[in-house]
Amino acid sequence: MPHFTVVPVEDRAQSNYDSLEGINWVDYRDTGQGYPGHQDTVSSDGHGNHKEDSPFLNSADAAKKSDFYDRNLALFEEELDIRPKVSSLLSRLVNYTNITQGAKEHEEEESAEASRRKAPKSPNMGTLMGVYLPCLQNIFGVILFLRLTWIVGTAGIVQSFLIVLMCCSCTMLTAISMSAIATNGVVPAGGAYFMISRSLGPEFGGAVGLCFYLGTTFAAAMYILGAIEIFLKYLVPQAAIFHATDPHGGDSALLNNMRVYGSICLSLMAVVVFVGVKYVNKLASLFLACVIISIVSIYAGAIKSITHPPEFPICMLGNRTLVRDLFDVCAKTVMEGNDTVPSQLWKNFCTNPGNLSSTHCDDDYFSQNNVTEIQGIPGLASGIIRENMWGDYLQKAEILEKAGLPSVDVHGAMESFGLYVSADIATSFTLLVGIFFPSATGIMAGSNRSGDLRDAQKSIPVGTILAITTTSLVYFSSVVLFGACIEGVVLRDKFGDAVNKNLVVGTLSWPSPWVIVIGSFFSTVGAGLQSLTGAPRLLQAIAKDNIIPFLRVFGHGKANGEPTWALLLTGLIAELGILIASLDMVAPILSMFFLMCYLFVNLACAVQTLLRTPNWRPRFRYYHWALSFLGMSMCLALMFISSWYYAIVAMCIAGMIYKYIEYQGAEKEWGDGIRGLSLSGARYALLRLEVGPPHTKNWRPQLLVLLKLDEDLHVKYPRLLTFASQLKAGKGLTIVGSVIQGNFLESYGETQAAEQAIKNMMEIERVKGFCQVVVASKVREGIAHLIQSCGLGGMKHNTVVMGWPYGWRQSEDPRAWKTFINTVRCTTAAHLALMVPKNVSFYPSNHERFTDGNIDVWWIVHDGGMLMLLPFLLKQHKVWRKCKMRIFTVAQMDDNSIQMKKDLATFLYQLRIEAEVEVVEMHDSDISAYTYERTLMMEQRSQMLRQMRLSSAERDREAQLVKDRHSLVRMGSLYSDEEEEVVEPPPEKVQMTWTREKCEAERRNRNNAPENFRELISLKPDQSNVRRMHTAVKLNEVIVNKSHDARLVLLNMPGPPRNTDGDENYMEFLEVLTEGLERVLLVRGGGREVITIYS
Repeated sequence: MPHFTVVPVEDRAQSNYDSLEGINWVDYRDTGQGYPGHQDTVSSDGHGNHKEDSPFLNSADAAKKSDFYDRNLALFEEELDIRPKVSSLLSRLVNYTNITQGAKEHEEEESAEASRRKAPKSPNMGTLMGVYLPCLQNIFGVILFLRLTWIVGTAGIVQSFLIVLMCCSCTMLTAISMSAIATNGVVPAGGAYFMISRSLGPEFGGAVGLCFYLGTTFAAAMYILGAIEIFLKYLVPQAAIFHATDPHGGDSALLNNMRVYGSICLSLMAVVVFVGVKYVNKLASLFLACVIISIVSIYAGAIKSITHPPEFPICMLGNRTLVRDLFDVCAKTVMEGNDTVPSQLWKNFCTNPGNLSSTHCDDDYFSQNNVTEIQGIPGLASGIIRENMWGDYLQKAEILEKAGLPSVDVHGAMESFGLYVSADIATSFTLLVGIFFPSATGIMAGSNRSGDLRDAQKSIPVGTILAITTTSLVYFSSVVLFGACIEGVVLRDKFGDAVNKNLVVGTLSWPSPWVIVIGSFFSTVGAGLQSLTGAPRLLQAIAKDNIIPFLRVFGHGKANGEPTWALLLTGLIAELGILIASLDMVAPILSMFFLMCYLFVNLACAVQTLLRTPNWRPRFRYYHWALSFLGMSMCLALMFISSWYYAIVAMCIAGMIYKYIEYQGAEKEWGDGIRGLSLSGARYALLRLEVGPPHTKNWRPQLLVLLKLDEDLHVKYPRLLTFASQLKAGKGLTIVGSVIQGNFLESYGETQAAEQAIKNMMEIERVKGFCQVVVASKVREGIAHLIQSCGLGGMKHNTVVMGWPYGWRQSEDPRAWKTFINTVRCTTAAHLALMVPKNVSFYPSNHERFTDGNIDVWWIVHDGGMLMLLPFLLKQHKVWRKCKMRIFTVAQMDDNSIQMKKDLATFLYQLRIEAEVEVVEMHDSDISAYTYERTLMMEQRSQMLRQMRLSSAERDREAQLVKDRHSLVRMGSLYSDEEEEVVEPPPEKVQMTWTREKCEAERRNRNNAPENFRELISLKPDQSNVRRMHTAVKLNEVIVNKSHDARLVLLNMPGPPRNTDGDENYMEFLEVLTEGLERVLLVRGGGREVITIYS
């Protein structure tokens, strides 16, 4: 047994390894110089914006020399610049920080040097401060304080509970979907817009992002209107500029006051946001404290009302509620000393206050009904909850009435209407849903701050779901507490007129109504500021993504990144909401936009889950596609429940934005789910198509257009694409193919350039389809590959369109026409139809219009009805629409031409094709001298070219033998395909060694030249060629005679001869057949029927 000893050897030559191999490396990466083959590996979208899918694969920034030279990775060293080591990848991933989209959130500008030296601040916010509290602050808002009591009074506890349940369920389901998306990888700041655009693509992302932006902007308007309502109604009523001149003019005066003060407030807030966001952020905690204190005071007041309900008496006349601040004592008369005198209430109703007799009061209702006083806040233990269980929807200007009080139903004076509390708008369940829903929004606050969170994938789901649970419990308990503590007419009193102009929810609070008034005022102002801060940043993020070109200007801002232009646009849109002036009108508008946004969040989650894309791996596990679909359905239902016309407007806006982005062609690849959905749909459709060939009724030409490129990779005959677009009119399949001769490994870059050139030309000619460029050693092999392999499954081409080989007669190189004939044979073998447009440069462009003229069809043999179908399809295009169709067929001597014409007319009638019919009779005639001479010239030319190629091939072979004397020479036939296809550059100068034998052979060849010439002169034409030429000449005469002025002539293309020796003659026959015609389309059927008379 052999014995081996292993001795460790030190690698002393390691340092000289590179020089030994002759590889002297210069690393240009750190010096900033370019180096050969260097390619930037940062993924870019074409506009300089790095894509988010690989934020750490920036090898140009952090690549070190050690990455490329590692003795254990020598096998991979050539690819380490594009495929980095695992260690370097992980180090970059750890150092990756999630930078917030948009601006630096600070006021002072730092110098470039200082900012470069300063280490990036790592995000350190937890679930409580980063997600839970911001979500609470955004969800609790103006509706809770100003409208929830009114909603409970109008709809009743049961239906109010249902409203809250619907809205909160919708947001909870959306939060579950949002949590799944937010935990599926790193989510930069941008919130819902970022999640939807990266999940559903730029079209959906842009549409929903703008809807979310509009919703946030209108939310700012709603919060400002709420703040102004609190200010003018409860804080400083004396500040009103406009006053009502009659009892019915109070609403318009209030709206005008709100427009003026709302515009002033919006301007001040915009200035605050412009001056510095840091002030808004510092005040955020104060505003949140106001919200929490206000809510706690409501609960404290409700508990206290069990034993000591607050004193807020309501004055009732009969069963009608009176406005309390217009009189002092709730009685018709008062005692002054020992005298009974009319009260202030009497003076308000009656115009003759001196007479106490009720029969003389002008207002009959006041005379016949008693004045009573009831408790406005009976308290939690009073049992009032039974009366407030069911709703009492009112019409506009309907007076608030309490059902249990006695009343004489007579008409009162119209002048007294302003003394009663009445409804300012008509109410319904759907209206209340639209008004309440904004108080459930705000769930995106956590995802908007994802850039500041320590662990966004954990904090966003936990914080958001906890915040929604908390707010839902507060809303449910508030509905019950309001219904159990407050009198029904007070609940339905929107502005607190019955309780002396107090805020209704404030009457329940403890220790004072002012806690709620001041707290709600500051919270609404804070929420307005937050909306005005967030909306411009959202618009800036959309603008910077560059998917909506006209928004590009809003991506710019101040030097520190503040979105100045976006803030200006936000202020203008918010002003539109303030000019509406009614909180109840603005709330449904922003409900629509938020519901649209939530709908697409659910759709994004459902699509990703059902498609099971490999990258869909959320850390949040408690989601399901059924929950997402339920959330999506609820969003859609709530949109139409709250306001069907607003829903249609919002969907139209989103649809227009979607189509605009699609039309502009947003060239973004974000790995979105819609691409995956399209792929799944395409796969399903392709598998369905695979079941069998299409029925004759569904047959349409699915084109494979074979293009020729010049040396500069430009399309040589672009009118082939024009013709294809006119024939297809945007329907069916079009594949544009081309062949590059060479080696694939060396020609890959050329292939990419050729594909791009063809795609650009397809875009210019408006051809919707696919492009495929193949590299082959021979052109004819490449074409054969295209014919065999283009398409997929049932979506394969059934028709080939190729150009005519112009100049084939003048060229000594036979490859052009041999490739053409080979392609004809390939299409026949593959049972494909073939179209050859001759003189294609004379074909009309897409901008031309034929106002008259004919499309002539010469139906010589039947090959499936292609000749009938093609003119019909062409006439669908605007270029050919005005042309008339004529069909000519050829009758021989033994045919009945009259009967043929009748049968053809009947056939066309059954095909539903309108065309003139003509039968052309071709009499038997002797072969003319012209035909004989033409055939003779054709054969002489073929013989001469064959001899020229023979002598040329011999000379080239001799030169090749001398040149490659040390290499193995591949011997083959003089006429072999290899010799003709392989292009060898002619040797500039070849030194030949002459022997005696070679010299004598060359002398014999020269002596044989006159004999060859004599053979050509004495040549007699082949009889079959004479017959074929006779047919071509006669048909050409007839066609030119009838169709010399036609816009387009379609005729059957005869097949190539079975014997390949006659290929050159075949080309001559086709030339003779089409001579003298301006535009000819040679058509060859695929061997199956393509048109039918049956429905």
